[in-house]
Amino acid sequence: MNAELPPVAPEVVAAAVESLTARLRKKLDAAIESYAALPVTAADGAVRVRCGEDAEVTLTPGPSGAVTDAAQAVCGCLLAPRCLHRAAVLGACPVADAEALTEPAGPAEKDEKDEQNGSEGPVPVAPDTQGDPAPGSDETSAPAPPTPAQVTAAAGLWAAAAAVLAAGVPAAGAVPQAELLRAAHTARLAGLHRAEAAALRVVRGLRGARARHDGHRLADLVANVRELLLTTGLLAAADPDPALVGTARRAYRPGGGLRVHGVCREPVIAATGYGGVVTHLVSEDGRWFSVADVKPGGPARARGAATASVALGSGTLDHAQLSRGGLLISGATLSPDGRLGSGKGVRATPVPGLSWTSGPLAALFARPLSEAVAARLAGPAGRDPERSEQAARELIGCDLILVGAAGDQLLARELTPGRPDGAGLLVRLAPANGHPDLAHTANFRRLASRPGLRLRVLGRLDPDRAATLRPLAVGPVPDGEATLRLPPEWQGHADLGYDRIQGAHVPPPEELPAVGGVGAVPPDPLAQAPLWRLRRLVEVAVSGGRRAVAEPARDGGRGDGGAALRRTGFRAAADLSAALSAEADRRGRDVFGRTAEADPDRYARAWLAAAVYLTGTERALVQATWEREEAHA
Repeated sequence: MNAELPPVAPEVVAAAVESLTARLRKKLDAAIESYAALPVTAADGAVRVRCGEDAEVTLTPGPSGAVTDAAQAVCGCLLAPRCLHRAAVLGACPVADAEALTEPAGPAEKDEKDEQNGSEGPVPVAPDTQGDPAPGSDETSAPAPPTPAQVTAAAGLWAAAAAVLAAGVPAAGAVPQAELLRAAHTARLAGLHRAEAAALRVVRGLRGARARHDGHRLADLVANVRELLLTTGLLAAADPDPALVGTARRAYRPGGGLRVHGVCREPVIAATGYGGVVTHLVSEDGRWFSVADVKPGGPARARGAATASVALGSGTLDHAQLSRGGLLISGATLSPDGRLGSGKGVRATPVPGLSWTSGPLAALFARPLSEAVAARLAGPAGRDPERSEQAARELIGCDLILVGAAGDQLLARELTPGRPDGAGLLVRLAPANGHPDLAHTANFRRLASRPGLRLRVLGRLDPDRAATLRPLAVGPVPDGEATLRLPPEWQGHADLGYDRIQGAHVPPPEELPAVGGVGAVPPDPLAQAPLWRLRRLVEVAVSGGRRAVAEPARDGGRGDGGAALRRTGFRAAADLSAALSAEADRRGRDVFGRTAEADPDRYARAWLAAAVYLTGTERALVQATWEREEAHA
């Protein structure tokens, strides 16, 4: 994928691949890899890629910034439009989000829709803006099951996802991806927004894995495949849960008058080629809101958006000022996830900001970590992952003392009233974003050089790791001892993605208290528990395909770890592991005794059962690491 190219609608990519002959399809993966490295020129609203002496592909994005129609992708060769050049360039483009596929109807709507386009940045949920019944609705009535068209679309998407799972990353090239994109488009037409979004994430993950992108994580791809199969499997079975359908886009609604205070800025670098910033805000009554500026541009735009003007009200504030200031808003419009809209009826007046030690901002740091995390991880993680993820991503504040470093992580103890420093809950701090264009990693290195430093931290918990926070901003603890010494213009906090902490901002080592080392670091249950054997099998299924999973069954089960899982009490994990391996190796025969094509449906169901069990068990293990240590004494 080339981030300089515009996003492309899934159906446009799918149609281009489907138009190729069988001979050209065999060359497509190599062509995409080659054309993704070619220089891109942009002029007069068009993007051009020279693919050879007689072939130049021209992409002309629409008002949304995405290529949404086949006519917007043109090649100059004689075989166009059914040519390899055009299909390969489209395959090298980022896949457009569903929100970017709706063209703005006019200037009055453009600002608000531009604010939403392509936004994959994590935005906290506003609790009071969700779950309200529609006027005249009956909350006690049973939800309607999916329509026949939705069931059919879900079954088609399940089949495409099951084929990708059976193939694995090495064999899931452009053609299987195109089939998944076509099925995702059909799901969108049927109104299956959650399933479509999951399918697009899977395609992006496959591309990242095949290209070995630095930002690719196999665990993310596994989670997206699990979400896609779980959602489509339930919908294909006519499950009436409305959460399975999802929502099309952020429906803004009136929010009246608001007074909000800036908390911090968060850079956004999305896999779709979008970049920008999200500024997090808190209202007087403690509700979370945000203002986003996320558009095509990638890392360069994420850097520049740090001081871009806020598209809200008069536009006299930039994001750096808003993160340390405030707004008095009239006629506010709100999305279900707490994002503030910028419609023409919105009026916003800048007001002085608050420090992290006063008003609703101070309340962010008053709750013990164990209680705050328990509230965010409460509830099952499977049926409505969108809402579950929003709750888990809401920011958490705490006071910590640094006690050491381990690799790229910092180790810290919670500062608890009535207990000596270094005696609280052990917390791991990991960079929120490791991109070299951002300041997270450099700031972590600076902080790692000061064990004993006391910090006020605002971050987001990592639900997949033992007691881990990903800080977005830090500030001095209120008493002013052995803590940060930030410049006055930073107004009491540093945004770790943008502000660079210098040597003058931290006390010299001799002024910091001795913390006596980390001590006995509790083991990471996800890394050291025997459950890793099932996790490895689930991940190998995605990274290597069905054949890789079948190997343990062919050697008599000696390599599947089932015995070790049973010895340690994970009997269900052992049974699921054995069932998955056996199903992967299952081969039928036709009437002539020849080996028949393997059934991807049964294999996908066996993998999904193991993946869902693994997710629930790992979530329980992570929750246990956040419990107060005295509870285990």
